[in-house]
Amino acid sequence: MTDAGFNLNETQRQFRDMMRTFADERIAPNAERYDREASYPWDSFNACKEAELCGLGIPEAYGGQGADMVIQAIATEEISRHCASTAVTMLISKLGMLPVMNFASEELKAHYLPKIASGEYQGSYCLSEADAGSDVASMRCRAERDGDDYILTGSKYWITNAGISDTYTVFAKTDPNGGSRGISCFLVEKDWGVQVPKLEDKLGLRASPTGEVVFDHVRVPKSHLIGEEGQGFTIAMHTLDRSRPTIGAQAVGIAQGAIEYAAQYMKGRHAFGAPIAELQGLRFMLADMAIRTEAARALVYRACAMVDHDPDGELTMFGAMAKSFASDTAMQVAIDAVQLLGGYGYTKDFPVERYLRDAKITQIYEGTNQVQRVVISKRLLG
Repeated sequence: MTDAGFNLNETQRQFRDMMRTFADERIAPNAERYDREASYPWDSFNACKEAELCGLGIPEAYGGQGADMVIQAIATEEISRHCASTAVTMLISKLGMLPVMNFASEELKAHYLPKIASGEYQGSYCLSEADAGSDVASMRCRAERDGDDYILTGSKYWITNAGISDTYTVFAKTDPNGGSRGISCFLVEKDWGVQVPKLEDKLGLRASPTGEVVFDHVRVPKSHLIGEEGQGFTIAMHTLDRSRPTIGAQAVGIAQGAIEYAAQYMKGRHAFGAPIAELQGLRFMLADMAIRTEAARALVYRACAMVDHDPDGELTMFGAMAKSFASDTAMQVAIDAVQLLGGYGYTKDFPVERYLRDAKITQIYEGTNQVQRVVISKRLLG
């Protein structure tokens, strides 16, 4: 992999090299087992915790490293090269804390951000519902004022880290008739009555739990309202603009892992008296996989740089472009990797089938790629 054209600075290049070694040594050995068991990747999470990766995107003032978004993308990419599920454990807590970092009171920041940065706490982001995925405004979860508290009632679906997380950033209607302007955002602790009755049995990301989260008259102090009442939709969109590029980074990592394994296999597999790497048709397939992946990486890094340096520009459009192009790329590259391995690629003895299964969700979560194209076309058409 080359960084040509990305203009990585020396710190970013050194970090990439360190992360590559870390992922090879501490993440790769665990990936197949946790996927097979569909169990939380504690060994990999604890390795990330020891490496102080949990606080990578948390400001230094709250115990984190305050790394720029390109650094965060590099970390996500290198971990995803071996285990996309472990990458999600890093991404989801940051996603849950973005509303806290950007909109919450100083008291909430001071209490929760250091716990996330140290890895003591993990967080979830609760936006989607059974009938309200990309259509956020149609959510039914509600929060009713009761003195100095809110009573939270309803359920959220497709919640990453359900049952593992210590905090849940929850979006709920405080004005049932207010449409998108009637949504507010809350930070809820698991011990306040959060229930997780069901975990999904998924195609991919099997080591990352995804489930239903139920709030049955959960009492939330007014102090845990993030921002103002009715600001929830703005907070949700602001947050997703800044997190979608890292989903693109996850997709790039999956694609890169598939390319590297396919290339290694091609050099060792013989047919017609020579390694299949000598077959021009297969060499061209591998070249096209690399071309698409490098293009996706460049777009992802550009979108990440915009988060830090030009968030008021076209971040919404470029974040949508990065997420959709990189995830489409990961899916096609993983399909091609399976093809290059032939029948072996279709078995669980080789990791490319896992790359294929993991790639699919990147086209779906944090806004489907169809929704991303709606966002992009709206920007282009004004």
